Amino acid sequence: MPSYEQLGDLLDPAGTVLLTVECQQGVVGPDSALPELAHEARSSGALRNVARLVAAAHESGVQVIHAIAERRPDGRGASRNARLFRAAERLPVRQLTGSTAVRVAPPIEVGEGDLVVRRLHGLSPVHGTDVDALLRNLGCRTLIVAGVSANVAVPNAVFDAVNLGYTAVVPSDAVAGVPAGYTAAMIRHTLALVATVATTDEVLRCLEHARGRS
Repeated sequence: MPSYEQLGDLLDPAGTVLLTVECQQGVVGPDSALPELAHEARSSGALRNVARLVAAAHESGVQVIHAIAERRPDGRGASRNARLFRAAERLPVRQLTGSTAVRVAPPIEVGEGDLVVRRLHGLSPVHGTDVDALLRNLGCRTLIVAGVSANVAVPNAVFDAVNLGYTAVVPSDAVAGVPAGYTAAMIRHTLALVATVATTDEVLRCLEHARGRS
C-alpha cells in the first residue's frame, strides 16, 4: 500500500476524477443479469464502498463519472466479436437503453454534477467512449477506478487510463469480480503493477484531509 503522503499527493481534488464502472441495476442490482457477480459485489462490501467513495467525492469536490454499458433493443452497433457479447444477448436481463437495468444502482447516489457516460460496444469504459475527452477537459491527472468487474471492465479501464497518461488509483475493496478469489489475484499480480492500490478508507482519509485544507 502507498504511504499516506504518497496517496495524498495523488488525490488533489482539483485534478482527481472518480470513475465508477458498470455499477448499474442490471449488473449489480437484485435483478442482475449476472447474479453471481451481483452477489459478490454486495456481499464483499465492494458496492457499499463505491457508494462511500461517491459520497466523499461529492463532499470534496472530486468529479464523478459513471460508466454504463448498454445496448439498443435492436442490437445496432453492439459488438459481437467475443463470446462474452454473444452470451449477453441470451441473458434474461438485458442492459437495454432507457431501461431500469442501466440506471446506477443503490446505494450509490448520483449527484447533480455527476457525468454519466454510456457505451454501446466494446469492453472498455474508457477506450472508444467520451471518458478521455471529458477527463482532459476536467484537468484530470489521477483517475480513481472502482466497480465491476475485476474480470474485464475494471482492468480495461485501468490499462486505458495508464496508456493515456493518467495515474490510476484502485481502491482494492471497491472492486468485485468472480470467482471471489480472482479479484485479489488480479489486483495483486496485475493492477498493482500499473496502478496505485489502496483501500477505500485510505482514499477517504486523503479526500477528507484535502477537504479540511480547502
